Amino acid sequence: MYTIGIDLGGTNIAAGLVDEDYNLLRKASVETKASRDADEIVKDMAALCQRLCDEQGIGASKIESVGIATPGTADRNSGVVNYANNLPFLNYPIADKLKSFFPVKNVSIANDADAAAYGEVVAGAGKGVKDFVMITLGTGVGGGMVIDGKLYSGSTFAGGELGHTVIVHNGVQCSCGRKGCWEAYSSATALIRMTKEKMQEHSDSAMWEYADGKLENVNGRTAFDCMRKGDTAAKEVVDTYISYLATGTANIINMLQPSILAFGGGVANEKENLIAPLRKLVDKEVYCRKEEDRTELKSATLGNDAGIIGAAALR
Repeated sequence: MYTIGIDLGGTNIAAGLVDEDYNLLRKASVETKASRDADEIVKDMAALCQRLCDEQGIGASKIESVGIATPGTADRNSGVVNYANNLPFLNYPIADKLKSFFPVKNVSIANDADAAAYGEVVAGAGKGVKDFVMITLGTGVGGGMVIDGKLYSGSTFAGGELGHTVIVHNGVQCSCGRKGCWEAYSSATALIRMTKEKMQEHSDSAMWEYADGKLENVNGRTAFDCMRKGDTAAKEVVDTYISYLATGTANIINMLQPSILAFGGGVANEKENLIAPLRKLVDKEVYCRKEEDRTELKSATLGNDAGIIGAAALR
């Protein structure tokens, strides 16, 4: 028997066929075209499921279940997406809709960050542990928590918004409406903002050459790449960014004490260039003083497949 995981994003819908050992056998994707009617989006999800079956040479009867990783608030009990701000879903029964377009009995749903965390637990950086947190450093700061082997998202299925914990009182305005959120200081968006600000302070920085003299060319790699070339201003950006990341990370560890906390997303592609200095700062701030019991910080390993595998593992 097989399962299918669907990672529904605002830009693309990615689906994968997964075996009983959580090996990803086949993948397929299409553009989301998020401005369309919700049913049309789900029809494309169903078509991807059928395509995976056809390519594997199996019938839909061999699919034990389908899992959907969706943005927004996903009610896992009812299979309803209560709200997703970048998709046309408002109290939308996505699980039942998929069943009506693809012949499968069991469809489960979860928030996309939660599903990615679960994927890392069953097949990636958190494999074998019961208490695990994943932080995604992308446009925002996403969070997913597995506690005692189970996804945790609170009574409203909206828990785990770790990026919207405040680390600087009355600080930088966050898109959520609060000020000083961790997301406003530790997302890729924040890193780019800090890089541009530092470039404007230092006209001789190598970051200007890296960006061809244009602020609009700055990306999440600019400061890290120029730091490696010895640029002082770039190092200041990286050090500041990692200090903010450490503050939020220590907060999460002190609240939850997971066995492993893993980082995914674009900025986390820096791997040990990010994690090694982060470890040193976090070790000074965590409540646990027994070194062998401290939360292990590491990079996530599944990349863009985490949401697919995590969704496929939902029951």
